[in-house]
Amino acid sequence: MGVDTGAPSVVTSPRRNLAARLSAWTSSALALRRLALASVLANVLIVVTGGAVRLTNSGLGCPTWPSCSGSSLVPTRKLGINGAIEFTNRTLTFVVGTVLLLTFIAAWRQRREARLAAVALASIPAQALLGGIVVRTDLNPWLVATHFLLSTAIIAVTLLLWWRVSEHRAVQIPSAGIVLARSTACVAGAVLVIGTVVAGSGPHAGDLKNGKVHRIHLSTSGLAQLHADAVMVLIGVTIGLLALTYALRLPTVVRQAGWVLVGVELAQGALGYTQYFLHVPALLVALHMLGACLVWLAALRLLLLVEPRAVGQSQAASSLPQAASPRTEVVARPATESGPDRSATAS
Repeated sequence: MGVDTGAPSVVTSPRRNLAARLSAWTSSALALRRLALASVLANVLIVVTGGAVRLTNSGLGCPTWPSCSGSSLVPTRKLGINGAIEFTNRTLTFVVGTVLLLTFIAAWRQRREARLAAVALASIPAQALLGGIVVRTDLNPWLVATHFLLSTAIIAVTLLLWWRVSEHRAVQIPSAGIVLARSTACVAGAVLVIGTVVAGSGPHAGDLKNGKVHRIHLSTSGLAQLHADAVMVLIGVTIGLLALTYALRLPTVVRQAGWVLVGVELAQGALGYTQYFLHVPALLVALHMLGACLVWLAALRLLLLVEPRAVGQSQAASSLPQAASPRTEVVARPATESGPDRSATAS
């Protein structure tokens, strides 16, 4: 027979268990780092799926916004595969938003980069609203281009957030190297802008309207040449930075980041030329969009490695020189007649 201690048994509801687990999880530094990284990857993913919408002529698969068609929030059978593709891309916005919401909650609870996480979170409804305006304006090509560029800005914010919560520290290099790294990131941004305009002037502008593609009315061949020239400048600046890392014997991590960027740039350039001469097949254009994100990430990572302002407040505080510890000070006292000189130690 057992002994009854008289102590009441505590029964915890499943909801309380879930809340406790979620609370513990969002308090974990490791979870915050993983969520921040997931935020970066989720935003790259939605760029690729957005490209799929554009390349399958599904930009108006859901002809209105915020509903999909008339009073229906979901695509009807009449809208076919194009409606399903567009609606899937819209649904992924909620997935990305959920990831960024969890990231913000973790950052707020840990008091680590909460403002930056809030900016990243706020960008998602702003992006959704801009997407709605794009649909309402029948895929205005300039707004479509802005829609993509806003995604690249969100990728930059989430990458900076991940960098800071992962407690990376800037590598100290001469100011010339920092200037070159900043120049590389700026040129990479310019390449993205020009490439976006090229896409808007080409055959994959997004959808057909009255039997015609709604596109930017600029010379596609001229823009493509400008884009290629900008890529050559980007590769040249990157190689210059890479040469500087060897000339000044900079840390290996900076050299490796430079080589990664050069490799991605060369692969992206080869892909760009291939798709141009093959008359821009949709699959290669999709890969080129993914490559654009990878070039952007590689250029930003190289900049973050050497940019002193990229570190967060906690890392900056920890990198400051420590205050000098109190030293023992020896004070000599004058000799007396009764004995030899003595010294007193004052702490």
